[in-house]
Amino acid sequence: MKHRTAPLPRSARLTCLVGACLALSGLAAPAWSLDLRQAYEAAYDNDATIRASRAGAESRRELLPQAQAQRLPNISFNAGRNYNDLTSKVHNLLNQPVTLENQYYSGSQTLSVRQPLYRPYLGALVRQAEAQVEDVNATLEHDEQTLVTRVGEAYFDALLAQDQLALVQAQKTTYSTQLDAAQKSLSAGSGTRTDIDEAQARLDMTLAQTLEAQQNVEFTRRRLETLTGQSVDTLAILDVQRFQPSAPVPASLDAWIERAEQASPEMQSVRAQLDAAQLEIDKAQAGHKPTLDAIAQWSRSSSDSVTSVNSRYDNKTLGLQLNVPLYAGGYVSSTVRQAVAAHERAREVLEATRLDLGVRVHREFRAMTEGVLRIQALEQAVRSGEQALLSNQKSFQAGIRTTLDVLNAEQQKTLAQRDLAQARYVYLVSYLRLQALAGEERQTSVAQANSWLLENK
Repeated sequence: MKHRTAPLPRSARLTCLVGACLALSGLAAPAWSLDLRQAYEAAYDNDATIRASRAGAESRRELLPQAQAQRLPNISFNAGRNYNDLTSKVHNLLNQPVTLENQYYSGSQTLSVRQPLYRPYLGALVRQAEAQVEDVNATLEHDEQTLVTRVGEAYFDALLAQDQLALVQAQKTTYSTQLDAAQKSLSAGSGTRTDIDEAQARLDMTLAQTLEAQQNVEFTRRRLETLTGQSVDTLAILDVQRFQPSAPVPASLDAWIERAEQASPEMQSVRAQLDAAQLEIDKAQAGHKPTLDAIAQWSRSSSDSVTSVNSRYDNKTLGLQLNVPLYAGGYVSSTVRQAVAAHERAREVLEATRLDLGVRVHREFRAMTEGVLRIQALEQAVRSGEQALLSNQKSFQAGIRTTLDVLNAEQQKTLAQRDLAQARYVYLVSYLRLQALAGEERQTSVAQANSWLLENK
């Protein structure tokens, strides 16, 4: 007679599945622990986006030496040597046709030097290149400031996912205990089937939520690893005892907006673009102006014409060359109008950027200011939730409350804990964003946020 093994209960099967997923997730490459400062430093070295920004900045910085080079002397040397087979048909004194053939070598060497003396276009070109380099440097600084917020968002999202997983696992343990107690009560004749079903339903839900939370942990870790270029094992968590959120200093929104308008790399970049657009007008207007160059040339030639075979010439020239534009079919006037329109566009972009920056500063300022109050309110909500859970548990033991009341109190406490963790991380991200928008020193912002974390050991 064959014996059949009894199938595992549904909750046990789901528990095994979750355990297998958690075990597989641990089979990863060697990893390392880090805090926010270490994550930023790793991302600063390894993030592909910021490396591309640096390479692009290095490329565009060459605009300045290229413009300056056009003000310097232009020196060129040309040389050539040819073999010539010359056949000539002429008439002699008797008017008879005669064919002459000559084979000879000819060659030439020319050395030329041209020095611009007066070219208004080149002056505007150099000043425009300087403005473009300012734009490049400000853009790179903006990208590096953005890296701070990108790393901060990824880091605190990973911590939030980690906290949410811990809360779900704690709920699972509580519901498992509640289910076991309900089953024992039913066996003893004092419980009801309804208590078991309610506890089982909550437990099944937490098992599904555990899978979702574990997936979110893996995703946020992968996002952070992509930025840092390193595998991550342990993250320095928030020290809730040391973390004391406060309103921004100074406490005036207008002061932060003014600071951002003056120091923001984004604004500096757009201002530099406006300057470059103005100098583009100067370049276009230079098309109406004359130019003056100094020219020096030395040339040597041998047998370079059919009438003087085997001759030698040396020629040295030194002089000035004046070029006065008279009429170009309206081309210069058209480029001037085009440059003026581009300058107007750059001016409007500057104004739009300024207004948008003010909106973003306002949003992050309010997020910090109201975040302090929200965190305080949620801390009180967590304390109230813990007290409500304790009261419901005691009332349940006294027969006044039901299992459903205890389960609801447990869920309410967990939701308050989750919202509190999320509010803290939102405050931290808003802090980093506000500092970046105001153009504050990156290392200082990261160090301040990192000081609220527990040290890795």
